[in-house]
Amino acid sequence: MAASRKSVVGPLVGALVQGTTSSRFLVFHSKTAELLSHHQVELTQEFPKEGWVEQDPKAIIQSAYECIERTCAELNDLNIDVSNIKAIGVSNQRETTVVWDRFTGEAFYSAVAWLDLRTQSTVENLSKKIPGNNNFVKSKTGLPLSTYFSAVKLRWILDNVEPAQKAVEEGRALFGTVDSWLIWNLTGGVNGGIHCTDVTNASRTMLFNIHSLEWDKDLCNFFEIPMNILPNVCSSSEIYGKMKAGALEGIPISGCLGDQSAALVGQMCFQEGQAKNTYGTGCFLLCNTGHKCIFSDHGLLTTVAYKLGRDKPVCYALEGSVAIAGAVIRWLRDNLGIIETSEEIEILAKEAGTSYGCYFIPAFSGLYAPYWDPSARGIICGLTQFTNKSHIAFAALEAVCFQTREILDAMNRDCGILFSHLQVDGKMTKNKVLMQLQADILHIPVIKSTMPEITALGAAMAAGAAEGVGVWSLKPEDLSTILMERIEPQIKTTESEIRYSTWKKAMMKSMGWITAQSPESDNSAVFSTLPLGFFIVSSLMILIGARYISGIP
Repeated sequence: MAASRKSVVGPLVGALVQGTTSSRFLVFHSKTAELLSHHQVELTQEFPKEGWVEQDPKAIIQSAYECIERTCAELNDLNIDVSNIKAIGVSNQRETTVVWDRFTGEAFYSAVAWLDLRTQSTVENLSKKIPGNNNFVKSKTGLPLSTYFSAVKLRWILDNVEPAQKAVEEGRALFGTVDSWLIWNLTGGVNGGIHCTDVTNASRTMLFNIHSLEWDKDLCNFFEIPMNILPNVCSSSEIYGKMKAGALEGIPISGCLGDQSAALVGQMCFQEGQAKNTYGTGCFLLCNTGHKCIFSDHGLLTTVAYKLGRDKPVCYALEGSVAIAGAVIRWLRDNLGIIETSEEIEILAKEAGTSYGCYFIPAFSGLYAPYWDPSARGIICGLTQFTNKSHIAFAALEAVCFQTREILDAMNRDCGILFSHLQVDGKMTKNKVLMQLQADILHIPVIKSTMPEITALGAAMAAGAAEGVGVWSLKPEDLSTILMERIEPQIKTTESEIRYSTWKKAMMKSMGWITAQSPESDNSAVFSTLPLGFFIVSSLMILIGARYISGIP
């Protein structure tokens, strides 16, 4: 619970945040932005083959219902009337793909997650269909042809899941990213559920024209995707439908934003040139470019930032995406057992104080911006007999900061803006070592909000501001109670540059480890794991043998 006061009046707004590792429902006061109550349910990911990442669509929607009901129960315990909740916003992990039956409500296959790499050979085959150097996919979508985005995941499901193929032929299939799956179920599902998405999520599919703000017939033909399975595209702030069951039955769902766009709104980055970085499972740096599409020459994405109303103008953003940020901490915990809880990494890193020349490239799902190299794999370099687990922990945090530096440098070149500071949010920002490292490596101040739930706040703001709801004004004074912490760099620029240049050397060594093989090949999973698994396990076994991995002299 986030509040203990017994009397709260005024309109409240809920936000359902469905992320890669959990679902959360949070309730905010629309006049003060105070977080009154929330509930979170952890979710698991499945890794059935090397490079495959899946989730259970049924578990996703069940976790959403549980979060809503538990949060409402907590509000009742606080004597806060849930009837004061006037709207619900949805924020979601982007690109993750679901295909389901409009008549039964059952998904035909697992949700194929944004991190999934199974479509690498599909991407390479599709790239051969593009004549010459004319990348019409990027010119229409702002996105490179990549395993990251939904179109190729959808193509894989339609090619490999026979019930989904049959349902498409019979007109029973619906496609959606996680926002569509949630809204369809929450608004009635098989009994009149609304099949829709918003412009921010649509812009991450490789099927959406970011200029016309419509599904693109040529793109659908290119990926061989039938347009009748696609959701209706709406703005990010309007009433899509109403809750059909549970404690909030009848409450409108009136906000929808992909998680990174929601964080941009929550940070109030409404002016051209304002940027924020969110540290979650991955790391996502967005810069508002206003009403102009700016196409990157340095490996960044052009995406829709938000459209806060049917009749409001669309705003765009440049985005740099890092696949592995918080996920590297989970990997150290779950795969190597170096830490028992995620919070321990801060203690270990603080003990080390430096990586002592150890550099970690966590390219577990290839490299995203600015390289877009799906053949890259994770490496740890610079190991000596002195290296122990504290140094590896420090190097893991440093890796997140170096990747952010690469993206900010690319953004500086594309926008012509030298950023004077970086606004940050996300769960990882609680880590003080990480935040100081980020300021040191960027050599500019890092501005951290005291509100940890910026993504949820952005979804709530969009929902509360929707026409027909009108309980949130989207003005800076709405967030006057939220304080900002400023973290200043503490090392010399020369030291920062030396460490960054060494990181770049390590980064180059991580690229081109594997070649695309058919995902159906029995050997592909084995061979593709060798560079990462063999290198890291062998290196760590040497350290264990020397007893330095446990810090024992």
